[in-house]
Amino acid sequence: MPDADVLAALRTVNDPELHRDLVSLGMVERADRTQNAAFVKVNLTTPACPLKATIEADVRAAVLAVPGVNEVHIEFGATVRAPSSPPLPGVKHVVAIGSGKGGVGKSSVAANIAAALAKSGARVGLLDADVYGPSIAHMMGAGSERVSANEQRKMNPIERHGLRFLSMGNLMPAGQALVWRGPMLHSAIQQFLRDAAWGELDYLIVDLPPGTGDVQLSLAQTVTLTGAVIVTTPQDVALIDAARAVDMFRKASVPILGVVENMSYFVAPDTGVTYDIFGRGGASRLGGLSVLGEVPLDVEVRQDADAGMPSVLAHPQSAASRALTQIAENLAGRLSVQALTELPMVQ
Repeated sequence: MPDADVLAALRTVNDPELHRDLVSLGMVERADRTQNAAFVKVNLTTPACPLKATIEADVRAAVLAVPGVNEVHIEFGATVRAPSSPPLPGVKHVVAIGSGKGGVGKSSVAANIAAALAKSGARVGLLDADVYGPSIAHMMGAGSERVSANEQRKMNPIERHGLRFLSMGNLMPAGQALVWRGPMLHSAIQQFLRDAAWGELDYLIVDLPPGTGDVQLSLAQTVTLTGAVIVTTPQDVALIDAARAVDMFRKASVPILGVVENMSYFVAPDTGVTYDIFGRGGASRLGGLSVLGEVPLDVEVRQDADAGMPSVLAHPQSAASRALTQIAENLAGRLSVQALTELPMVQ
């Protein structure tokens, strides 16, 4: 049985993003006590929680204030909460990564977000919906692998770097152009989503093609997207097209979870001088949307993508990888907040 005094102390600790106490949020799995020691287990709303350290410090301070408690042992778990109507069987969140134009690094951002979430302990899928220009297969180091089918004749996603992915690059010969009209694209997106054995996933990240065309509309019509992330570079030319992508998602009633400013700045490795090659801070002017993070222009991101290894795994301490990891955590936190608004409180 939980210790009443320890549980009462935990009722004073709020989740910094959800702004409600851990007990009423149903996040406390254990709260007991043996003589002068307390034992607490907190189930976070995502393994990629960006404020885990803050929660740990607040829990420790609150429980140590209980009379007679001299030490606190804290354990963390995580359970990603699904919205009231999950988009696919077994899949809690489907998140689109889009852009208004090509060349802004959308696929590398999508691949690194997926890899960072998987590294945190989440169950992650990555769908390459850029059927005309698929790049995820190469970025995952599996460009030559082919997709197989299971006994139910569903596609088996390929597993790499702790996540599952599907890409047209694994379904057709390398270098072959795909010459399809809109109805065939719609059918392909439906098959990627509904005829694939994704299994149990916390997050399915969808790398969209640039623009506001058939694939984007097919995706929004096929599943209920939890939300979309817009990737842009800072200059006005990119922001003009990013604004069009935002408008398209809004017309499709898809929530915008935030903006990623890629290639935000460049730090010269020999001098340490920072250069704003494309300008900086443009994403903050994009319709008042939240900026999930700024990613510096870094040659290692390109090298790692060419080598088939996301940078957050290959060079986790680089400035770009730290920024991408923080973006993944901010996104996971945003999804937790959004899911909470649809779920009842624990009394």
